[in-house]
Amino acid sequence: MQDFAAIDFETANNERSSVCSVGIVIVRGGKIVDKFYSLIKPEPEYYNYRCSQVHGLCLQDTDDAPVFPEVWKKIEPLIAGLPLVAHNKAFDENCLKAVFRTYQMDYPDYEFHCTCIAARKRWSGEPNSLDVVAARCGYILENHHHALADAEACATIALAIL
Repeated sequence: MQDFAAIDFETANNERSSVCSVGIVIVRGGKIVDKFYSLIKPEPEYYNYRCSQVHGLCLQDTDDAPVFPEVWKKIEPLIAGLPLVAHNKAFDENCLKAVFRTYQMDYPDYEFHCTCIAARKRWSGEPNSLDVVAARCGYILENHHHALADAEACATIALAIL
């Protein structure tokens, strides 16, 4: 796979619609050509301790952030015509679908691929967490659970094994 958009969401709470940040890495011709990151005002707008502990974001970080539809208007032209890739696509795809439903937006049925599933097939029985698989593919993930860093790691994995 040479042309795709790697995507990663972080959520504020256990609701999949509560995306509070997004990272996108655009790959064309096997090269990273663009990156996008934004904080997002989550819906519902509260943070639980566990999520904040994982990614370090809290209510004050997203108080003045744009809502999802405003952020998606910037992302949509970047990913037009590209399949989406995520590490554990079930989470990121469900987040995207949930937030589209929350804002009553028409979901365009994006094509999604999963680097986690691909890693399980490639390295059966080995750990398949994003940081471990990324390291196997030559990317040292120093800022795990920052949406853009995670999307960059995912893009590296996708280029190596998809």
